[in-house]
Amino acid sequence: MKKMKFSLSALGVAVGLAASGIAVNVSAAEPTLSEAAFENAKTIYFQRCAGCHGTLRKGATGKNLEPKNTMKLGQERLEKIITYGTEGGMNNFDDILSADEIKLMATYVQMEPPIPPEMSLELMKERWKTFVDPKDYPTKPLHGRNVDNFFLVIERDVGKVAVIDGDKKEVVAHIPTGYAVHVLKSAEHHNKLHSENPGRFWYTQGRDGKLTKIDLWQTPDKMKVAEVQIAYDARDVAVSGDGKYVVGGGYWPPHFVIADAMTMEPLKVVSARGVNVDGNYVNESRVAAIYDTPHQSSWLVSMKELGQMWQVHYDDIDNLKITKMDTAKFLHDGFYDPTGRYFQIAANASNKMVVVDTETEKLEALIDTDKLPHPGPGANWMDPKCGPVGGTTHLGVGKVTVWGNDPAGHKDQAWKICYEVETDGPGVFIRTHPKSKYFWADQTKHPEPEVQQSIQVISKDTHEIVKTLRLTDKPGYAAVHIEFNNDGSEVWTSVWNRKDSKEPNGEIIIFDANTLEEKARVKGLYAPTGKFNVHNRINHVT
Repeated sequence: MKKMKFSLSALGVAVGLAASGIAVNVSAAEPTLSEAAFENAKTIYFQRCAGCHGTLRKGATGKNLEPKNTMKLGQERLEKIITYGTEGGMNNFDDILSADEIKLMATYVQMEPPIPPEMSLELMKERWKTFVDPKDYPTKPLHGRNVDNFFLVIERDVGKVAVIDGDKKEVVAHIPTGYAVHVLKSAEHHNKLHSENPGRFWYTQGRDGKLTKIDLWQTPDKMKVAEVQIAYDARDVAVSGDGKYVVGGGYWPPHFVIADAMTMEPLKVVSARGVNVDGNYVNESRVAAIYDTPHQSSWLVSMKELGQMWQVHYDDIDNLKITKMDTAKFLHDGFYDPTGRYFQIAANASNKMVVVDTETEKLEALIDTDKLPHPGPGANWMDPKCGPVGGTTHLGVGKVTVWGNDPAGHKDQAWKICYEVETDGPGVFIRTHPKSKYFWADQTKHPEPEVQQSIQVISKDTHEIVKTLRLTDKPGYAAVHIEFNNDGSEVWTSVWNRKDSKEPNGEIIIFDANTLEEKARVKGLYAPTGKFNVHNRINHVT
């Protein structure tokens, strides 16, 4: 472990840590954490910090946290930043971490980051598990439920996905997956390619790199049919349009892995390392969003630190054709326009929305936005003035930005900001439905509980906030994520405690999409975050 200078104020903190049970060895000039304390800090960093700041702490959505920068801030200032967050988009951790853990993390980020190992295809195959043989898959659903209106809900803290019957508002199963799943994907309805039974098989990507296959036709005890670990830190997944392949994207190691979608056997590893849009080689080039292209046999793979979108053609995986499109750093989450031709993705640390054309395989447009755009799965709707539009929330400011996205029918408005709506606080997700008069935006990144616990409903016609729904007033709880049911009549929202919990600590509150009145609640959930309605997701309903 690399040694470093340490201030007298930090020396006092280190003594306090030792007294509170976190072992710290201190000399007059430099401290070192005990092995146990260092490992504890490393785990917390992975779970809470690495997604924004990077495994090697070089920064992306979040600031660079290498010792050359953190040492200048010092222990006391770092503790305040971790405790209260920043106006730039980092949320507060005072209701997630204890005071001792905050002190520990302030010390840890002033030390050299450990470099994780690589992962070989051979090791992936060793960690490949099959729980149900594909030859034993049922030929029809075994439970008699309406799979089209199932919701798959991420239960972040316990590494599970809850399957909920959207018609009956009942939890069907809690399926063990990887830790802190970020997203789920299924084969989709395509204009050109058609997989068999779209919406039946779902694939989850855990932060721990576990790629899990779920079969919604099975009985609840057998819905998890296979898994494979493709990285140590990972984020997104996609399925080929023909249903033959699944691809998982790694944060570390920086690569993506193509697997057989039926068996989950890993087949091919492709490095994400390369030269970024500034001409600099990047070792930690993480794979953020991955999406299948609706009209071609290819995936869009976003290279976060490179500032490139890669269009990867999977019709011949032995001889992959990859088109590398220079765009902007640091690519994060995105969604298609209504036609499925254009992909709109946030380069959030560059304060831009990037648009790429999957037909020409070229950059289409760069849209300047406010601080840290973050659309999540995004939202498209019709505007009275601009026609078809897309929208995003922002991590760094309370605002929704809306732009035109119909170059064929509304050329003058295409890829230009149509309007902006000031909201009460920065948020993470925006969502709507073609049958809804409104779009909904959360405000999860705001430090004040009253704002953090509320979701705002905005009129598509008047652009005004028509209602602010406070979902809870429990200390430490937040409102997050929005999803409509299959026919657009209901809006599902999540409430959860931001602290890790092995006990149920959250619920889903369901609203009437038109009257905005509460209809029902689904309880007994573990930190329910993202919700994925089967019908909406496989049909690109945004």
